[in-house]
Amino acid sequence: METERFVGIDVAQATLAVAIWPEQRTWEAANTVEGIEQLVGELRGLAPERIVLEGTGGLQAPLVAALGLAGLPVVVMNPRQIRDFAKGKGQRAKTDRIDALVLAEFGALHRPPVRPLADAETVQLSALVTRRRQLVEMRRAEEQRLARLEAQRAARRVRADVSEHIAWLTRRIERLDAELDAAIAASPLWHAQDSLYQSVCSVGPVVAHTLITQLPELGRVSSKAIAALVGLAPFTRESGVWRGRARIEGGRVEVRRILYLAAMIGVRRNPVLRTFYTRLVERGKPKKVALVASAHKLLTILNAMARDQRPWTPSSVQAS
Repeated sequence: METERFVGIDVAQATLAVAIWPEQRTWEAANTVEGIEQLVGELRGLAPERIVLEGTGGLQAPLVAALGLAGLPVVVMNPRQIRDFAKGKGQRAKTDRIDALVLAEFGALHRPPVRPLADAETVQLSALVTRRRQLVEMRRAEEQRLARLEAQRAARRVRADVSEHIAWLTRRIERLDAELDAAIAASPLWHAQDSLYQSVCSVGPVVAHTLITQLPELGRVSSKAIAALVGLAPFTRESGVWRGRARIEGGRVEVRRILYLAAMIGVRRNPVLRTFYTRLVERGKPKKVALVASAHKLLTILNAMARDQRPWTPSSVQAS
């Protein structure tokens, strides 16, 4: 029987550290167009079961695209999951090659599911969604700065400059919103999904666009699997007679954050989420815990809707 091989790749600015499991063989390749092309050819010959990388702020994107286009089973993992795995092994030493070995071993033990490669249009749409979030965060920081300046009675010229920057950021956000709306309208598939998700009270364009670009598995996997992907599946903490609080972690942080914000609106405006949230609070659950549970509930609703391709109604939610 032929041995299954798992590959881990640690991506740095100039180099790619590569490791093969179970052989524990390592080498380095240049993180250049030519280096990536050569590495893809070598990995094709190995026919690995999984190729595991960490999300490294976009550095991995060219390599992931090349591996995906070559039909190789590439998976990009949340760095926190890999750090926790390394800590669990007692792995303290840290070099690029050691990190690559950790990634390869993680792939062999956990066999993370391969996420389909997004097409060029989806990548572009995702970039617009990400840029919008960055601008919103910048505007929020400037608004907080302006509030402090006004409380301190800072120079009028300084306050005016911050106000002008806030106005400029607002115009940029509005322009991005128009671009996103146009992109969604131009794609029949995206438009259908956008309309489907926004049929839920408390789900607006920002939530819908984030789900389309960053959670394409919605409707294709079970409710438990989708919760784990997003990081809304609670993990129990127990040891002997000690019982800690279950908590959420890992997953796709931006999707989880946007669902949490949608749940905050939903517990006020969506009758199903409001009833669910109120019942948890009345049982003695802390409000933050009840909000996280409501975000989980909202994700389950959206997953069922995407699976069945049916818009939201209170009666259909009770059935799901």
